Amino acid sequence: MLLTLTTTHQPATDLGHLLVKHPDRVHAFDVPVGTAHVFYPEAGEQRCTAALLLDVDPLRLAAARGRGRGRQSAATPESFTLGRYVNDRPYAASSLLASALSKVYRSALRGESSARPELAASGIPLEIRVPVLRCRGGAEVAARLFTPLGWAVTATAIPLDELHPQWGDSRYVDLTLDGTLRLADALNHLYVLLPVLDDAKHYWVAPDEVDKLLRAGAGWLADHPERGLIVRRYLAHRRALAGQALERLAAQRPTDEPLADDGVDDVPPAPTRASLAARRREAVHAALVDAGARRVLDLGCGGGALLATLIGDRRFTEIVGTDVSTRALTLAARRLRLDRLPERQRARVTLRQSALTYRDDRLRGYDAAVLMEVVEHLDPSRLPALEDAVFGHARPATVVVTTPNVEHNVRYEGLPAGTFRHADHRFEWTRAGFAGWVERVGATYGYAATRRGVGDDDPQVGPPTQVAVFTREEASR
Repeated sequence: MLLTLTTTHQPATDLGHLLVKHPDRVHAFDVPVGTAHVFYPEAGEQRCTAALLLDVDPLRLAAARGRGRGRQSAATPESFTLGRYVNDRPYAASSLLASALSKVYRSALRGESSARPELAASGIPLEIRVPVLRCRGGAEVAARLFTPLGWAVTATAIPLDELHPQWGDSRYVDLTLDGTLRLADALNHLYVLLPVLDDAKHYWVAPDEVDKLLRAGAGWLADHPERGLIVRRYLAHRRALAGQALERLAAQRPTDEPLADDGVDDVPPAPTRASLAARRREAVHAALVDAGARRVLDLGCGGGALLATLIGDRRFTEIVGTDVSTRALTLAARRLRLDRLPERQRARVTLRQSALTYRDDRLRGYDAAVLMEVVEHLDPSRLPALEDAVFGHARPATVVVTTPNVEHNVRYEGLPAGTFRHADHRFEWTRAGFAGWVERVGATYGYAATRRGVGDDDPQVGPPTQVAVFTREEASR
């Protein structure tokens, strides 16, 4: 089975320093079920690819399974008499590949690099390909798991037989992931999600698997919209272990709402006052009313909290919510009870899957667009793509942006110094940093902008939330 990892970061051969594997050599590692090889099909200044090839010995695999405890799932290929010897394990990516990855790239998984520590801490352009991956649920499940983590996902179902297309697709996909992420984050995503997509493990799932899962999922699993599915599959559907893991994940979250929903981004204020999330929605609603907007986009709508506010105001004749996560859109539809709304109300609301870093012609021509607690979830290197897609291509007359004020974080008890309000935040702006971004975007794309705050305006550190209202200059004339 094969996994390739490519970067175009320059010099691209720095990938060898991050993986601690020299591009000029072929590396071999003994693993319990065979031998793992690391080699570089290409290694140039512009582009470098590291390949991990796992050569599985069927006899060693059978012996390893024989040492396991407990019953095997009916979904595993080893569950029939000859299954330990006749199976797809040597050919399709599975938990075997995840285990090999954890041994071969151990320091990279931890984000350690003595030669390039700054690079190890930074996002770099990555392309990961797994040519044959057993994927229970098909390509759609792969997209649901990887897309919320910042990956552009291409998952192509592999036919049962290319000469007989009428037989349909197999259970395998050819998976390609593209994104700009820290290498450590990318490898931890793979370590967790490869066996999740396979929905089977080659070894007994013991209680210490919970600790392994939470360690590899630190910073992203607690807020993943599919965390329940991930936990259940990773822990081989052992209910007690899954329940323990979900409880520990819930303790890491300010609230048990989906990531893209605005209510999870801030430490809750005092319960006797309106929550910051509610005050933020009110501020956005007021800005849209002041702009005279009637056709509105909620970009990165998540679970639909703002949409629920907008749908109650009949001044908005068309409301479109977009999100890259299909799961988040499903949650939004449930929150809004779209299936129960009268037809005239239902016709005002549309939910669409769309990525904010890509141009989408369907989003052009609207009066206003909202980016509420969204931009800080993108790597800074991806902000120019968002700016082009929203301000350059969609070009609504008004754009409302809200984002945390990092200076205010010192007022939150229990939030460690130097940390962000949310584990998935890639950055948080100071007031000066946000002002600089607003000024640059407005000048680049022809928008005038005003800034304000939401929440108590602390005299030393300012308000907890920053708001910018952009008005397209030709639209204001």
